[in-house]
Amino acid sequence: MSHSARSHFGLALLLAALSTLGPFSIDTFLPAMQAIGHTLSASPLQMQQALTVYLLCYAVMMLWHGSISDAIGRRPVVLVTTLLFSLASLGCALAPSLGWLLLCRGLQGLCGGAGLVVGRAIIRDKLDGAEAQRLMSQVTMLFSLSPAIAPVVGGWLFGAFGWHSIFVFMALIGLALFVMSWFALDETHHAHLRTPLAWRSLLQNYLEVLRKRDFQLLAAAVSCNFAGFFLYIPSAPVFLLQHLHLRPDQFLWMFGPAVSGIMFGAYLSGKMAGRRGAREIVTLGYVLMFAAAGANLAYNLAVVEAAMPWAVLPLALYTTGMSLAAPSITLNLMDQFPALRGTVSSLQGFLQTMLGSIVAGVIAPLVWGSTLSLACCMAVFLLLGFGFRSAYRRRLARPAR
Repeated sequence: MSHSARSHFGLALLLAALSTLGPFSIDTFLPAMQAIGHTLSASPLQMQQALTVYLLCYAVMMLWHGSISDAIGRRPVVLVTTLLFSLASLGCALAPSLGWLLLCRGLQGLCGGAGLVVGRAIIRDKLDGAEAQRLMSQVTMLFSLSPAIAPVVGGWLFGAFGWHSIFVFMALIGLALFVMSWFALDETHHAHLRTPLAWRSLLQNYLEVLRKRDFQLLAAAVSCNFAGFFLYIPSAPVFLLQHLHLRPDQFLWMFGPAVSGIMFGAYLSGKMAGRRGAREIVTLGYVLMFAAAGANLAYNLAVVEAAMPWAVLPLALYTTGMSLAAPSITLNLMDQFPALRGTVSSLQGFLQTMLGSIVAGVIAPLVWGSTLSLACCMAVFLLLGFGFRSAYRRRLARPAR
């Protein structure tokens, strides 16, 4: 590990830990969804709304995390949201009804995305170019452990102590991150660089970013690439328990390979930073994603009933390509507006999460009835993502007027 990599590894650990609030809130309670629904007299479709409500609130608040941090600094946003997340998690643990659970899940969503959004802005505050890509890749690699660990931890807690313990565990994570950030997180966005927090200026900033066609295309590409994998997360209880006949404590069989792919792709992105151009890295990412989607379709067309390990191995290859391409595209997005990196990060996160909420609440229930329909939907999302990225490349190739 180089001296530069070592000097920023502690920051990467902290930012990755802060980013885990989002996936932990999604993945940890998946093994217990059926039991929670039984306790609260909620149907499976009603329980699915516990995920959808979280994602909607997560997406809406993403519009504000970055902008607020542009106005008052990065550190206060992180401290307030980690503490509120802890309190919301306790509320979920004590929920006597589905309505109470949805309310507290919404509050979790309002706080859960701050670490991811503000963390990206912190990276760009401190570093440029290849160094920024390396640090973002480190954060992605460390953060990607969370989706693999979360359902395993959730399944163990559920089996040992019941579903309430899952939310108590989330509360302890939020409190621990609050304490860590209080002592270890320095302010990187200093007073002379801050923009006023006024709704008119915020609206102008959002419109300025949203009107730029390059932002629209790249944000859509990243969101669709991610949706091709995220489709399997809300579908995991059906995909694993019904189609693959696994137990609630065996969610690692899907999340393990998928997250290993995310980590390996992030590792490759960091190693290739400064040695290969961003275009070459992103292109390689798409090659891997297309190979994975094609293999997934071919396997599900060839068999009557999907089985381990072939049903989940394409996810590992897909997430490798997705994670390889994402840092370069994300940095490109933020570099288009150097003075509004927090706002850009917020908008990109908002668009990606809004698509995720639609996938979780609408698309996944329509396609999780068979493994083939899931594979087809993955391929459709990938084709959309590639189409948006290709449109961006064509815009760059046009001669300047």
